[in-house]
Amino acid sequence: MNPRLVLVTGSGRSGTSSVAGTLKRLGLHVPQPEVPADDKNPRGYYEPMWVTEFHKRVLNPVPVRTIDTRPDAAAVADAAITPAVEAELRDWLSGELDQPQVLIKDPRAFWILPAWTRVAAELGADVCTLTMLRHPTEVVRSRDSAYLTEQTPTFRRQRETANVAAWVNAAFATEAATRGLPRAFVRYDDLLADWRSAMSRAGEQLGLTFSPDPSVTPHPVDDFVDAKLNRSAITWDDIAVPAVLRDLAERTWQVMNVLVYSPSDAGAIDELAGLQEEYGELFDFSEAIAMDATTARVAAGRRDVRRKKDAQLDELRAELDTARAEVAELRARPSGLAALFRR
Repeated sequence: MNPRLVLVTGSGRSGTSSVAGTLKRLGLHVPQPEVPADDKNPRGYYEPMWVTEFHKRVLNPVPVRTIDTRPDAAAVADAAITPAVEAELRDWLSGELDQPQVLIKDPRAFWILPAWTRVAAELGADVCTLTMLRHPTEVVRSRDSAYLTEQTPTFRRQRETANVAAWVNAAFATEAATRGLPRAFVRYDDLLADWRSAMSRAGEQLGLTFSPDPSVTPHPVDDFVDAKLNRSAITWDDIAVPAVLRDLAERTWQVMNVLVYSPSDAGAIDELAGLQEEYGELFDFSEAIAMDATTARVAAGRRDVRRKKDAQLDELRAELDTARAEVAELRARPSGLAALFRR
């Protein structure tokens, strides 16, 4: 049988680490070394370190963020995939497919999923995807708690709005990228409430073999998955975002939930396409409204760059003037020429 490459995706802070840790305890292989745990994720990320660095090298220069509001972000990311990039991925992945089921987790993977599937196919591996779903309000508040605690209320409100928009955009991009592949969608709440049922359903949808079997009691996953992990149970009333975006995000969430039980539901896919058009229109209007502010920020940034360059040039001129003065002083002394050569 061909090796199975399982790509775990989903918006950041949606439970991708929790499901990846669960899959590892169900017998899937995570390429080593892994990104170490930290205070933002003390239970671990279960991300191969090489993969995270690879995605940074590819996506940061473009740039495409882990969650990105731009409707064309996937196209921008795809344009960054060159033959050299695919060759780098091929060289690494070819050394990791000696296991029957290989787990790759990184929330950025869906941006360049076509590259992963092409390379895997060349190496004789079958690709399937597992996408984590978590309500956008909980994702946003979780990101707020993890990354924005030191920011001003105004900045946090702006980032909350942007993060909701990015969640919506990521939902569309993930669904489109994974369409046509064996795929599963797992709700974070389902994973925490009854991981056996959630993972058994996902395993069947993806054709995975778990060891030890989820029916085993006690199971290593029992001590890993904890319902208390969900500390961000909030509602739209707790998030300050425009009503039109809130409505669009809620409808997108409801449709994405259909894919949990029917990953290829044609009606849901068509409805998501319509919602994606709505989002594109909302993005265009928002971009137009913010055009003057964006232009002003760009101009201010250019002025800052010019000021820094002028300051650096002034420093160089001052150093040159000092050096010229020292040379003139040395020349004026009787032994100045000899001292000058010694310097």
